[in-house]
Amino acid sequence: MFQLSFGSHTYQKKEDFDQEFTDLPDFAIGALKFCNDWFSEKESFVQQTSGSTGIPKKIEITRAQMIASAKGTQAFFQTDQSTKLLCCLDPTYIAGKMMLVRAMVWDCQIELTEPKSNPLSEIVTIPDFVAMVPLQVDACLREKSSLEKLRAVKNLLIGGAPVGFSLKDELVKNGIEAYQTYGMTETVSHIAVAKIEKGDLIYRVLPGVEFGVDERNALWVKSASSNNELVKTNDLVELIHQNSFKWLGRADFVVNSGGVKLHPELLESKAESTIHNFYPTASFFFFGMKDVRLGEKLCLAVESTNINKEVSQQLLKALKKVMNKYEIPKNTFVISSFSRTNTGKINRPKTIENL
Repeated sequence: MFQLSFGSHTYQKKEDFDQEFTDLPDFAIGALKFCNDWFSEKESFVQQTSGSTGIPKKIEITRAQMIASAKGTQAFFQTDQSTKLLCCLDPTYIAGKMMLVRAMVWDCQIELTEPKSNPLSEIVTIPDFVAMVPLQVDACLREKSSLEKLRAVKNLLIGGAPVGFSLKDELVKNGIEAYQTYGMTETVSHIAVAKIEKGDLIYRVLPGVEFGVDERNALWVKSASSNNELVKTNDLVELIHQNSFKWLGRADFVVNSGGVKLHPELLESKAESTIHNFYPTASFFFFGMKDVRLGEKLCLAVESTNINKEVSQQLLKALKKVMNKYEIPKNTFVISSFSRTNTGKINRPKTIENL
């Protein structure tokens, strides 16, 4: 039976949600108001997109789409009424809302907690199913008691950003049942998941999802969760099987250097541990810059206050040991701060513009 718990409070029936919650934090008020709208049979919800398929915008998502998404996830992971969920994502965003929808559609229990860096630090009941962003997973791995709780979670979904090489390695080493998700607001959360294990991440689509590639080899998807509309993405993929694919990176980030196509996101995963040896925990990204001879040359931007040429030169030597000759950046830019979006993601075009 559906039940939402927050602190010492529990909410179950429509009347439990149909009241003023002025004494609660904003994230909790948002979650409870959304549940109230759901129990009031509201048929559509306005949501801001993340920009996966173009310029961020507000779109309308139907109740039917959300139900279809929840049922697709349920079919994939074989959850039932006994499954215990944890919502530790802000319900302002689709990922947080969908955790609540899953609990209501699956008719099971869900605990709501503050969407902070380590959401497992204060919980007592270990969830069977939880979704986090990489930052939260990393924080849980670094704290002993939270790590033990994470190991006991049956299904950990990770979304919002790609899982880096170091984080992936830690998850595999600790035997954590984790999945990287692929999706967007237009498809109402994920439409495919990749089990995090040794080797490349291979995404398997949820039941009922159609997909393919366009002339750019960019993915398109169509499902009940996309309102049966074909959604074109800017994500380049390699089709593996009739129900799976490998993600290569954004089409608009691809660097064509002397005829060699380089995918920055794949390079970033490959170079992460090496870069962090010289710039611990620093954000960074690869990008293309116009070049007379090559058309585009591969460059590296690092966010750090350690603007020391000797360090960047040492990094370059180290990268030559782990990257092939085409993957070595021609220029490295170390700057104190990157431009970021409202959701905290790196704004690559704006950062590059300011170099």
